Amino acid sequence: MVQAGLAGRCKRRWRKTTIADPDAGAQAVDLINRHFGPSAELNTRWCGDITYIATWEGWAYLATVIDLASRRVVGWALADHMRTELVADALTVACTRRRPAAGVIFHSDHGRQYVSHDYQALAGRHGVRLSLGRKGECWDNAVAESWFATFKAELIGTRPWPSLAGLRVAVFDYIEGWYNTRRVHSTLGYKSPAAYELMIHNHAATTAA
Repeated sequence: MVQAGLAGRCKRRWRKTTIADPDAGAQAVDLINRHFGPSAELNTRWCGDITYIATWEGWAYLATVIDLASRRVVGWALADHMRTELVADALTVACTRRRPAAGVIFHSDHGRQYVSHDYQALAGRHGVRLSLGRKGECWDNAVAESWFATFKAELIGTRPWPSLAGLRVAVFDYIEGWYNTRRVHSTLGYKSPAAYELMIHNHAATTAA
């Protein structure tokens, strides 16, 4: 391989992000039941998760909030830790940007961040209903899992990441400058999340007129 100028591609390091908390508060039920299909009802069903990214400075963690209706990433946060503040920041961004009506569902796995007392209190203040998939069932949060697979294939796996600061800029450009606004989805009829939402708004305006 050396003589031929070849190098093997090694599997990236793995990091566990879903850690159950035996001292967590009251457990939420599954309010989604794998009904992940797009719809015209924006800001009614959200989902999210945490993933890890290796940088030369150490591990980085990305938390997301995705609107299931349009597949748009409506909130996200990146940090060098995966404490409850990480997912709280992502949810706060989503609520500030979208200002959903009380009762919007946020669906996640059983990670201790999502079932903590602090996160439940934050969700309550914003009128967010928490929903949890079953333990060990990745398909119960399939959209969030699929989003991270796409994100890692299209961005993270394409280059090394020397610093958290550089990673943050790249994540912003990917989510806000590419994924939300220009990347088309077969699920959305080959529209981007932004284009799909514009179609919904235009249809609503036409119907109202």
